[in-house]
Amino acid sequence: MNSSEPQLNRRDVLATALAAGAATAFHSVPTSTFAAEGKTVTKGRIKQSIVFWCFNVSEEKWTIEKTCEAAKQTGCVSIEICDPSTWPTLKKHGLICALAPNGMPGAPFMKGLNNLKYHAEVIARTKEMIDNCATAGFPSVIAFTGYKWNDAEDPMSGEISLDEGAANCVKGLKELCGYAEKKKVTICLEHLNTRDGSHPMKGHPGYQGDDIDYVANIVRKVGSPSAKLLFDIYHVQIMNGDVIRRLGECKDVIGHIHTAGNPGRAELDDKQEINYPPIMRKLIELGYEGYVGQEFIPTRDALTGLTEAVKLCDV
Repeated sequence: MNSSEPQLNRRDVLATALAAGAATAFHSVPTSTFAAEGKTVTKGRIKQSIVFWCFNVSEEKWTIEKTCEAAKQTGCVSIEICDPSTWPTLKKHGLICALAPNGMPGAPFMKGLNNLKYHAEVIARTKEMIDNCATAGFPSVIAFTGYKWNDAEDPMSGEISLDEGAANCVKGLKELCGYAEKKKVTICLEHLNTRDGSHPMKGHPGYQGDDIDYVANIVRKVGSPSAKLLFDIYHVQIMNGDVIRRLGECKDVIGHIHTAGNPGRAELDDKQEINYPPIMRKLIELGYEGYVGQEFIPTRDALTGLTEAVKLCDV
């Protein structure tokens, strides 16, 4: 980022994007396709979704209407991480919100379920979003471990231990899942990277759930069909690597997938290191029937980059 450019903080990025605007994911074989004549998607074995915030904060600043038009043009079936106020627009275009935000203001990944100090607010806001999803017929809500500090905004406030953080996440998720199961909504706990501190949305130094096995085991300990893992390929590549093997190891708990190019969280092109087609083929081999959200930050013409990414993942 150029030093003359305005510096965004994590709250600003998420707040701007949101304001602008349960079933298990694995089965023995895929049961439906989502190809559409004249669209970028021609095979449709991967259900693709556009993550709204990253296109809304790009230089072009897509509106929810423009994002819906891009989804229809490319053959994506969902716009995700968008506020319920935008959902009537999605429905007008025949789209869904495959993954809803958890309703926390600002940067929702900071104040998470690992910290009892924030449980009341996180649980209340997530339950409200579960209700919204149930009413709309949408499948999932995102969740976060949160930052590891006793005060999420103060690195000098002392750290929550890994064991304590995991126990607190399990406690919070059990309460949420008891509610979500009745509503037939899934809660997807996200793993994030802590290594990239170059941009407020490329990495999250301080986030406790930065190891994929740690987050997957939290989900397993909850023991609910409504608790799943958000497997973000970009973050996993940075923190753990060995993506295809890790998909197999986590297949029992994966509920949602995100993409982006690494390094840089940009397009899925030949300037980055992740080879997406074999990863998508692995998902099909595993019988994954959930959604794959395109969550890269455009660095050039956004529709061109999206079209390329959708085509690359349409295996």
